[in-house]
Amino acid sequence: MRRARQRVGRRAAGTAVVASEVLPWAMVHPPAAVPAGAARRTPPPYGVAPGGWRAQRSPGLRTDIPLLAASVLLLGLGLVMVFSASYVQALAESGDPLFYVKRQLQGAVLGSLALILFARVDYHYWRRFTWPLVGLATVLLVTVLFVGREIAGAKRWIPLGPINLQSSEVAKIALVLALADWGVRRRFWLRSFWKGYLPPLLLGVVFFGLIMLEPDLGTGLTIVGTTVLVLFVAGVSGWQLLGTALAGLPAVAYLIWSEPYRWRRIVGFLNPWADPAGAGYQTIQSLLAVGSGGLFGVGLGASRQKFYYLPEQHTDFIFGIIGEELGFLGAVFVVLLFLVLGWRGLRAALRAPDLYGTLLATGLAGLIVIQAFLNIGVVTGVLPVTGVTLPFISYGSSSLVVSLASVGILLNIAGQGRIG
Repeated sequence: MRRARQRVGRRAAGTAVVASEVLPWAMVHPPAAVPAGAARRTPPPYGVAPGGWRAQRSPGLRTDIPLLAASVLLLGLGLVMVFSASYVQALAESGDPLFYVKRQLQGAVLGSLALILFARVDYHYWRRFTWPLVGLATVLLVTVLFVGREIAGAKRWIPLGPINLQSSEVAKIALVLALADWGVRRRFWLRSFWKGYLPPLLLGVVFFGLIMLEPDLGTGLTIVGTTVLVLFVAGVSGWQLLGTALAGLPAVAYLIWSEPYRWRRIVGFLNPWADPAGAGYQTIQSLLAVGSGGLFGVGLGASRQKFYYLPEQHTDFIFGIIGEELGFLGAVFVVLLFLVLGWRGLRAALRAPDLYGTLLATGLAGLIVIQAFLNIGVVTGVLPVTGVTLPFISYGSSSLVVSLASVGILLNIAGQGRIG
């Protein structure tokens, strides 16, 4: 009895010590020393914003200049390249060479407003909308299968008057919010398969399955990569994640074999010159675009591949046009911008004031960086063709707005982070 009371007393008096022994995150964020005589304030519970719905504008709330600068540069470069890559097709289809860039500019304005809003509102505020947003995303993923606009054999967009809503973009942001929320609520049970690991895994599998029905392999892979990343940072065992990956290999093999076009893409990836006019056409034309740019490129607007040689030149393969017109140096500059964005996102996660901020920053930065390097890998022939866009740069308002909103949340987390 005496030992039991001593254990209970230690837990009641030293909760922070017990949490730090269990939670890897607490080892990264040691409790700050409190000066003698200073008043101790009880931190607010998870999900309650310290300053209400808006973060307090104080010297402690800083702007992450490198993160903001990288995002603005990517946005500006994207507008320029969408025009350069699309004006030939836009002129032929609509008679207006500015057709695509006008629509992209509308998305840029909406996304910039979203960035400002999300950067000013305390990131804890959005946690209360997590599960309603998950429900909305699920409804949209199901709805798009029945009423979605079909383009190139895929139903990914829900027509809403003059705009097309890409349901998978809503699902991506909802998934990250849900994983961060679950990682906090179940932080002591994440190494338990049934109580901690299985529920978020099932959510990721459901979203992946619905997205694959569209089909959209590129976004599906982004969903999988982000889920694994956030769960690992939250504390899920690496052996559990490895076991899940091995168990999922038969499902991956089935997905490849069930659709002939996917198998043709694998064959075209392994040896594109075996079928240069068929399965290997996109890869070959993309490599020709990147390779013909040389070191400095052929010049902005001077691409030859956009004259109906390179398919999807203003969406999935816009990085090929960047390589052709801006050369190797321009392509490297884009890669460096995404690396800066990933670095600042990781920094925000490491210095976040709580576990929720750490997981949220990890997921949002992971969404952007994983998708970016999937796209670049496809364009350069390192990965099979998956049909994924390049964040901030490819044409598409839904993706642009979600990417800029994600940066806004990252800025808010970074602004409230620890100094030093």
